[in-house]
Amino acid sequence: MKLILKFNLVFIIVFVAGLTAAGYVSWALLQQNAREEVVQNARLVMESALSTRAYTSKQVQPLLATQMKYTFLPQSVPSYSAMEVFAGLRAKFPEYSYKEATLNPTNPRDRAADWEADIVNQFRNSSERTEIVGERDTPTGRSFYIARPIKITNEACLPCHSTVDAAPKTMIEKYGPANGFGWKLNEIVGAQVVSVPTSVPFERAGRAFQTFMVSLAVVFFVIAIALNLMLYYMVIRPVTGLSRLADQVSLGQLDVPEFTVKRSDEIGVLSGSFNRMRKSLVEAMKMLET
Repeated sequence: MKLILKFNLVFIIVFVAGLTAAGYVSWALLQQNAREEVVQNARLVMESALSTRAYTSKQVQPLLATQMKYTFLPQSVPSYSAMEVFAGLRAKFPEYSYKEATLNPTNPRDRAADWEADIVNQFRNSSERTEIVGERDTPTGRSFYIARPIKITNEACLPCHSTVDAAPKTMIEKYGPANGFGWKLNEIVGAQVVSVPTSVPFERAGRAFQTFMVSLAVVFFVIAIALNLMLYYMVIRPVTGLSRLADQVSLGQLDVPEFTVKRSDEIGVLSGSFNRMRKSLVEAMKMLET
């Protein structure tokens, strides 16, 4: 096997090993970054909803207190405001969702779906839990969700949700007396659930991984060409020429020209040694002839 073939075989083995190691590490990092991006997006949506609730509770409710005596205004309800604000966001990002899923809601749109009811029951069975995270399949693809419990910690909520008799008449007129009652203080009645798609960050990570691997392969290919050219011109070519002259000398052709290489490396040293050997051989042959 020729030297250049051996060199390329070793280079290919090193290339495959390096590409595999780099691919494994980069894929793991990109997947981790994509997952962290998904979690960050979910927490950002959750905190935005909490901010909307706080704003409604502290600033909007007092302004609408007088009007609430004559007609029930859902805009004064923090959960309603958070849902409405997020509805505007969903117009551009339909894969994102926020819901205050409740087992027995006043507004029917807040009724928990089966999977959301399971989350609420987990909070009810483990009251010390403050957050549940997970993934689920949806019609639009894989989705990541964060859920936090809705716990009645403020007695101001009870007049609207304890009994029908205690509830404002304007609210009964709007939503009826069938739902949203029987809540108790310190009871977990629902869960705030934020769902964000995982497809976009992971698709972006996949494209970045593909670009990185292709770029790395191109770099290795260019390096391989450069090393092969260097090996040919700096080693293979001079050694081949030196080998050809050595064959001629071994066949008795002592008038071959000197092999001149103006280099101070190992090839230059080998060339000088060959020329001295040829001169010594010529002198020895001349002595034998005389």
